[in-house]
Amino acid sequence: MKLLAEIQSPYNEIAVYETAQLDGETGRFRCVRFADGDVQGAMDLRDPQRLVLAYQKALAGLMVRRQPLFASAFMIGYGIGSLSRHFRGKRIVTAEIDQAVVEVGKRYFGAANDDVRIGDGRLLLEAEPDRSFDFIVLDAFTSRGTPPHLTTESFFRMASDKLRPGGALFLNAMGRPSDDRHAEAVATTMRQVFADVRCRSLPAERSRDRRNMIFAGSDVGFELSGRKAAGLMELELVEVELAEGHVIRDGSSGPDISGAQ
Repeated sequence: MKLLAEIQSPYNEIAVYETAQLDGETGRFRCVRFADGDVQGAMDLRDPQRLVLAYQKALAGLMVRRQPLFASAFMIGYGIGSLSRHFRGKRIVTAEIDQAVVEVGKRYFGAANDDVRIGDGRLLLEAEPDRSFDFIVLDAFTSRGTPPHLTTESFFRMASDKLRPGGALFLNAMGRPSDDRHAEAVATTMRQVFADVRCRSLPAERSRDRRNMIFAGSDVGFELSGRKAAGLMELELVEVELAEGHVIRDGSSGPDISGAQ
């Protein structure tokens, strides 16, 4: 591993490095990680447009399979701008609270001309007109998991107002397919707002290991059969049924919803 930079911001300890091995793949990769050690973004230096991380491939695949000709998306969490780069030509608005993350994307990953707004993603989304976006994508993390104010009932109600009819909200979080209070609470809270809520899990080495889980909420169903279902199998996504949990509300003093168990 070759360390290129270490940056301390008010929100993150950011490391930029290059490696020849990433998730079992050999090549030339440039990556960003935060203090928790998880890779927040990765670029294949031989093919910069390619999505490298499995969960990003899964998110992009779900978006295209749901609405192949979608026009716009609002994303909370910038990373290195991988999804914006992948969907170049579409209207992608990204909210990122940490200016340093955006600067890293520009300096080390060639991010340019992205519509990035600096600030709290919830407040920035709230300022957008209703019925503005085909998709809302939440990919924001702190050292304790998804920021809790992005998983409350009132947040999801506000976000649903920003979606066009037939649009969907996707939330990428870390969790387990069973016996996970945080994942159960997120799914239960989304069900208070959206008519159709699904959770799909990426694989992990052991059944109890935490892994990327992608929640989807919409006003219409997203049934998968035949060719579409096969397409998700290619992305290694498995739909999971989560038990009922508590409803997350602003200012809740209920069970820990940070993702820590």
